[in-house]
Amino acid sequence: MKPFPEVKSTTPSRRSSGPYPVGAVDVEIPLASPRIIDTARFKETKENAFELNTVLFTLYYPSIQHATSRQPKHNWVPKPISVTAEGYAKFAHINNFIMNKVMTGVLKALVGHIPIPAHVDVPLADLASAVTSIPETQNDHTEIKKVIQIEKGGHPVIVFSHGMASSRTDYTHYAGELASRGYVVALLEHRDGSCPGSVVMEEGKPDHVKLTFDVPEVETIKGKELTVDEFKRAQLDFREAEIEETVRVLKLINEGQGKEVFKLNMRDEGVDFVNWKGRLNTDEMIVAGHSYGATGAMQALRGGPSEKRPFKSGIILDPGKQSGQLNDDIRVPVLVIHSNSWSSKYSLFYGRAHFDTVRDIVENNVLRGMPSWFATSLGTSHPSVTDAPLLEPLLLSWTTGARINVYEGLRQYVHVTEDFLWFLSTGEKRGLLREKPEFLEYDEGKGFGVWQPAQGENEKTDGPWYDWRRYWQVHVSPN
Repeated sequence: MKPFPEVKSTTPSRRSSGPYPVGAVDVEIPLASPRIIDTARFKETKENAFELNTVLFTLYYPSIQHATSRQPKHNWVPKPISVTAEGYAKFAHINNFIMNKVMTGVLKALVGHIPIPAHVDVPLADLASAVTSIPETQNDHTEIKKVIQIEKGGHPVIVFSHGMASSRTDYTHYAGELASRGYVVALLEHRDGSCPGSVVMEEGKPDHVKLTFDVPEVETIKGKELTVDEFKRAQLDFREAEIEETVRVLKLINEGQGKEVFKLNMRDEGVDFVNWKGRLNTDEMIVAGHSYGATGAMQALRGGPSEKRPFKSGIILDPGKQSGQLNDDIRVPVLVIHSNSWSSKYSLFYGRAHFDTVRDIVENNVLRGMPSWFATSLGTSHPSVTDAPLLEPLLLSWTTGARINVYEGLRQYVHVTEDFLWFLSTGEKRGLLREKPEFLEYDEGKGFGVWQPAQGENEKTDGPWYDWRRYWQVHVSPN
């Protein structure tokens, strides 16, 4: 039996590797009028379970050089920590006064002191040409060319949906890496029951907490039980509405209403939004998500692009195995990445293998003329794209079976994501996106740490092909 590792938190505070510093702004904006997404209600209070009043997200974005923030950095676990702690206790079915106090103490000790490495409420970076004056990159012509190219229509915008038992602060390193490369990433916090706990702020009302909730806690308007599928459909519809509201707010900022958005923001951040007019590419947004969020991102692509969901592509990370049916009505390019643990573990999904379902969705999209990819990131586990492995690397490796170095695993996700975004901008395939689909199924015998040169068609022992083969198996590509 493996010895239990020492639990010692580290901070994911490494400087992002792109040419830009990273800024962050919390945004919570009220809707013009509440939206009741589903009529399900809480049994105990009879209140609407899926009523949307505000939308909450954090923007990670490229900032100007040497900016000084007037505000402290955001905490990785937002205050009050007791809200998140109670949510985790509820997920674990140990939610009571004593255990909530214990969980709060544990969270404070482990991660309560950890800040998110992004400067709060600093100005958005100038477009393209200004990057040439950045001392760190002025001799890196490739990086300069890349940043200039992607920003021709304004900073590209990615709307990201989190997974189950997660929040807007669980993917900050992934978002920060993309922001440091010129992208604006909106990390949503869903109030659909999947987030451990979220503080809702509304004008003229006391702050209130929405904790995680599940099927047994809700009923139909007629007092009947909901099925699991009905509950998940309501959750996904709620997520879709939150995604649409995020798009609406970003468009308002880009259209020159940044001052008004700042005034409406219950989080008192975004003072520089007034200067963001015309600097975001809101016509060609990208939707992304992990786990339940990946399922939600796929749903957001249904019937699109549309005015409310102007997504020209999707980045799908470990699409859910227990989050409802996966939408197959996709007609834009997509990048689907499975972690090693997601591909290697067989899961029955509505009567067939989950892996086969995902592969067929991507293949059919390619057949419709939409360049799309499906690949497995070797050595990784389901949480590898989150901040969790960076905070507790030994514990996460011990519990999830991840074998790759935590920073290397996340770096692989970032680089392939960047290659996909580069393709969307230029039409040029590079890196992993150039490769043919060698693996119709996931092959454990050629997995992380066991691959040897000459196992594939190419017998080279170094170079780009060798590098990607160490870390990836490609299942679907347009090549």
